[in-house]
Amino acid sequence: MEPEKAQQIVESLGVVEVLYNGAPVWIENLEGDEAEVRYLETGEIIQVPVSELVAGDSVEPEL
Repeated sequence: MEPEKAQQIVESLGVVEVLYNGAPVWIENLEGDEAEVRYLETGEIIQVPVSELVAGDSVEPEL
């Protein structure tokens, strides 16, 4: 994933599925080409290269 795409996801009003090594994660913070992500299944927080994140499906918020 490009850093610009990661920033768009962070700023999005919707929910965008993001995967790291096939596992769903939440982007907690971005700093340049690095992302702090939280595994949704375990809550563990790790630092990863943004380039290794993969965007999945978008889920628009209900109004």
